[in-house]
Amino acid sequence: MSRKIIIDPVSRIEGHSKITIHLDEDGNVINAHFHVTEFRGFEEFCKGRPLWEMPGLTARVCGICPVSHILASSKAGDKILAVQIPAAAVKLRRIMNLAQFIQSHALSFFHLSAPDLLVGFDAPPEKRNIFALVEQDQDLVKDGIFLRKFGQSIIQTLGGSKIHPAWSVPGGVRSGFSNTEINSIRESLPQAKKIAIKACELFKTLLDKFVKEIQFFGNFPSLFLGLVASDKSWEHYDGSLRIIDSDGNVIEDNLDQSKYYEFIGEDVRVDSYLKAPYYKLVGPSDGLYRVGPLARLNICSHMGTPIADKELVEFRQYGTGAVTSSFFYHYARLIEILAAIERIELALDDPDLLSQKLRADAGINNLEGVGVSEAPRGTLFHHYKVNEYGIIEFVNLIIATGQNNLAMDRTVSQIAKHFIKGKEITEGMLNRIEAGVRAFDPCLSCSTHAIGKMPIQVTVVDSNGNVLKQITRD
Repeated sequence: MSRKIIIDPVSRIEGHSKITIHLDEDGNVINAHFHVTEFRGFEEFCKGRPLWEMPGLTARVCGICPVSHILASSKAGDKILAVQIPAAAVKLRRIMNLAQFIQSHALSFFHLSAPDLLVGFDAPPEKRNIFALVEQDQDLVKDGIFLRKFGQSIIQTLGGSKIHPAWSVPGGVRSGFSNTEINSIRESLPQAKKIAIKACELFKTLLDKFVKEIQFFGNFPSLFLGLVASDKSWEHYDGSLRIIDSDGNVIEDNLDQSKYYEFIGEDVRVDSYLKAPYYKLVGPSDGLYRVGPLARLNICSHMGTPIADKELVEFRQYGTGAVTSSFFYHYARLIEILAAIERIELALDDPDLLSQKLRADAGINNLEGVGVSEAPRGTLFHHYKVNEYGIIEFVNLIIATGQNNLAMDRTVSQIAKHFIKGKEITEGMLNRIEAGVRAFDPCLSCSTHAIGKMPIQVTVVDSNGNVLKQITRD
């Protein structure tokens, strides 16, 4: 008699999703799937809006990483205006994006994943949340809060708001720094750097505890995609697209961002509202690729800052060719926090940050534009077509979490097949399956998530749909 287990909702992620696990009559997993259960209509309801509104509108795709959408949208607008924005505007956009990386990655590691890593995957739910973590390691929680505050303060200083800053626009940005603001950021840098280094060291000390998780949390061959700079170093705002395989071989290099549709296809799944992009050359079945911190550290030649470069050398010891275990998304995030802090430190000495020339004025000169940048969760594409008056006629958004959709689906199946054996289903088994998704830090919508214990109801049914057992986690 076959059974089906449903985890609904998946906890400690942004947005709403569920996982379905199918078992045979002996309790062995046949397959498992990740489903996004909410519908987002941005590609449709943005039609008819002026180009100038798009950064503000598309920022609402996500309440966790609105900066990412603002920047990709603005870059698409730059292409439609056919302008080269002022150097100061580029440098300021880059600093805001680095700040976004810091605050978003800090949330993921210190507050959403740390309860699993420090308290344990098998701990009871009441002990596996941020509040219990405060009792166990108050300093760690404070460190996460400090990094979040550091990143958000830079976003607020430049944009006037921590969330949805109305700042980056087609043609440039609306405001820059003052000397006082730069000095304030500089004062916080030593503590931020110290925390990032300490977190990297902490993560490495935990690895001996999670040998099985490292082996089965999304550990499979795949492609990896992301931006690299002209010297192939780590990039987060500009550059060209690169694709490598799990052996570290470069499959595609110097890809034109504006022609993403030539190498990225988008599949539609009947059991999920989330699109499933894939590498076109090999098709939907074999074209699975990953984006985000793990991918960026796999595809780059070096980080470009001294301390992060040393960590990258250690990171690469956990793979042959590429690092393929999605468990190491956590380590990659910490290295990116460190790199972002180091890059901000270097950037603050640039006199261009005080420039008043921040925006290029122009009308509609192209009817199409593609903006690409790296969001914390991976490469983000905004593709717009407008009429001669700048009214949006076409929108395509390829969001990082969507590009990881096939990988998350395979991850939950891999974890379920290894950890679920027989008819006894434990809390730790279910939590590991959820944690496999959390490793990707998916961002499914602009809705917020609750921190701590989330309710789950697992229903076991037979082939006729009769309920055999229900397991509820309040």
